[in-house]
Amino acid sequence: MNLKLVFCLLGIAALASSCSDHVYAPALHRSDIAYLPKPVSADTSKSATYITAGITYDTNINPADNLTSGQFNLSHANTFDHVNLAYGAFGVLGSYHNGELQPSDPYYFRDKFFGAGGLRLSGDYFIKGRNVDFRIIGFEAVYSHEFGDYARFRKTVTNQPNFFTDTRTDLFTLGGTTEVIFHAGYNAEKKFGFRVFAGGTFGPDNIYRNNNSNYTYSSLNHGIVTVAYFMQIKRYVLIAEGGYYFQFRLGYQF
Repeated sequence: MNLKLVFCLLGIAALASSCSDHVYAPALHRSDIAYLPKPVSADTSKSATYITAGITYDTNINPADNLTSGQFNLSHANTFDHVNLAYGAFGVLGSYHNGELQPSDPYYFRDKFFGAGGLRLSGDYFIKGRNVDFRIIGFEAVYSHEFGDYARFRKTVTNQPNFFTDTRTDLFTLGGTTEVIFHAGYNAEKKFGFRVFAGGTFGPDNIYRNNNSNYTYSSLNHGIVTVAYFMQIKRYVLIAEGGYYFQFRLGYQF
């Protein structure tokens, strides 16, 4: 047999084998970061509480699958001469929609419920301008705990043939930020800005295992990058954020 034909057949066999594998990540994998609003230097009140709620769309690791969820955030922030700090809690309720598994496949499902709760922490060092705060360097940290049908599904199939999973339900993500935020009007009643986040999730991230297989799926991209747009008019807040996911939230400042 021609040597090129042998290699071609082996390649086709490997491709067919890889296409039959199913890989599943935690529900909030690479989508757990969310922008925390903070007062700017021109605000009369340097302390504020924010409530925001919105929707998130995420493809997770399987392009054929997607996740949709609603998120509620409650946070408090303080701004000082050149630093600020925000902290809060959040909850998520959503659904994992299957587009890869077929009805004839083992463990087929259409949708699985997931939920999560957690804590957020954020801070910046900034330089004040006439109508702008340049938040040169900052950080974002988030801890989340996942629960629900999708988390149980990952644990059920983790050692079944052709299933490779990350069964973690607790995630801790940390990274650096830089942001520019503009403000105008009396008591800075109009604000808008852009923030970039770059970081990663601790632990064996982007690794998917099956204890009955010698093969391990591992992604070369271990980082997370997101871009957020923030706008506030008087006490009403709008936030749009995206990376591996897209999130849109509306809120109110107390």
